[in-house]
Amino acid sequence: MIDRLNSRQAVIGILGLGYVGLPLMLRFSEVGYRVLGLDIDAEKVDKLNAGASYIEHIRAESIAGALTQGFSATTDFSRASECDALILCVPTPLNKYREPDLSYVIATTEAIVPHLRAGQVVSLESTTWPGTTDEELRPRVESTGLTVGEEIFLVFSPEREDPGNPTYNTRTIPKVLGGVTPACTAVGEALYAQVIDQVVSLSSTRAAEMTKLLENIHRAVNIGLVNELKIVCDRMGIDIHEVIHAAATKPFGFTPYYPGPGLGGHCIPIDPFYLTWKAREYGLSTRFIELAGEVNTNMPKWVVSKVADALNERGKAVKGARILVLGIAYKKNVDDRRESPSMELMELLEDRGAEISYSDPHVPRFLPMRKHDFDLESVLLTPESLAATDCVLLATDHDRFDYDLIKAHAPLIVDTRGRYREPAEHIVRA
Repeated sequence: MIDRLNSRQAVIGILGLGYVGLPLMLRFSEVGYRVLGLDIDAEKVDKLNAGASYIEHIRAESIAGALTQGFSATTDFSRASECDALILCVPTPLNKYREPDLSYVIATTEAIVPHLRAGQVVSLESTTWPGTTDEELRPRVESTGLTVGEEIFLVFSPEREDPGNPTYNTRTIPKVLGGVTPACTAVGEALYAQVIDQVVSLSSTRAAEMTKLLENIHRAVNIGLVNELKIVCDRMGIDIHEVIHAAATKPFGFTPYYPGPGLGGHCIPIDPFYLTWKAREYGLSTRFIELAGEVNTNMPKWVVSKVADALNERGKAVKGARILVLGIAYKKNVDDRRESPSMELMELLEDRGAEISYSDPHVPRFLPMRKHDFDLESVLLTPESLAATDCVLLATDHDRFDYDLIKAHAPLIVDTRGRYREPAEHIVRA
């Protein structure tokens, strides 16, 4: 197995061709592997096989280049038997009770189990609670009669994708890895060392699973801290962004984190709850993590209250108000809407009777999501479209927005990102 990987004769299977799986597919193709992509979405598969991209920061030319290297995509999971490596890059969301939803991981695993064979390596990249690989994947893999660590190999290697990051990419971001057995770890190292500059091997899959959670809990807790301080500073009449920028001049002992309208993306709003859920099995309460989660999940409601107060001071109610939301991606300069707080802001304002529209240069039309759906298209920002609003809510501060134009023509701006540093009568910080 290691020889096949090192000689790049192995066939790589990527299960889930989204923001994680697609860049990984391109990287394996780039170094000469033949890659087979598997996804349940027939529309995605058809687009990829036609050389098209459905993710803004991934160019169609890159997909076309992978096709010339032998890449193809399919919805036929029986073709997993053709692959020497099977890498699972599927979602791990929360259910309505904010408990881990492993349905995508389990369904994908069960779809490939009938087609597993000796001499394969299975790698889970989806973020999850410590013990998932051992407790959920291993029994299903070994139900085939294959022995993990001898005939088939099983590892956990969490994704670390950061869409739109100009500094780091799939190749340059170090890869954490943990195998079920030492042999599994050795095979996993051979798999990823071909495409990643640095592979960081740990003692177990559980340690690798916990590493991913620590990375994102670290961010969630610190963002929760500055979000809470934002509310305190707002009451005290202090600009939290001025304070953070000043504190960041200290050359040691401080890392700046910035407040916003809530948490977004595929990791930070979700991953901490995977650990809090698993900790209950051990009779533990992760109060610190849960408190940060409570602060962060309440931020959209606090922003909506600031919008309501700002409108009220101008003699307007939220009901019937024309509110234009700027940016519905979860962070600036990308088209990724996963868990974006903008979705909740729009729903909360619509529930209170507001007329909602949005503008996002990266999302020309709102496509339905698992939890959200608006029949809307992005509004072109002009003096007329801005002046026709009662409130412009800056939710995601894309660089492509013309902030001078917005400031000059919007009657009211509620800024959740600290983009407008100079005070003005029609600008409210939230």
